Amino acid sequence: MTIGSQSEQGRIWTIAEAKARLPEILRLAEEVGPQQIGKRNTFVVVPEREWERRIRPKMPLGQWLVANVPRGGIELELPDRKKEPEREIPFQGDGWDLE
Repeated sequence: MTIGSQSEQGRIWTIAEAKARLPEILRLAEEVGPQQIGKRNTFVVVPEREWERRIRPKMPLGQWLVANVPRGGIELELPDRKKEPEREIPFQGDGWDLE
């Protein structure tokens, strides 16, 4: 087996292999990339820094909104409610009034 080969990166380890060769699997996860263990219920071994990088948001939503809010005199065109036709309210007058 060569480190970094496509066969090692794409390999799915059996549970028995993983138990017997855990140090190797951990080393390969560090050097090559994620290692899959199991065929029916698959688990993936990745280094902690890779896990944290993938689950941690790049920027908290509040900071992103503040950083990306439009600045300056932007005029938003809102629809004129007076121009909209009146809509029929379902169930009104049929004994369904909740008031």
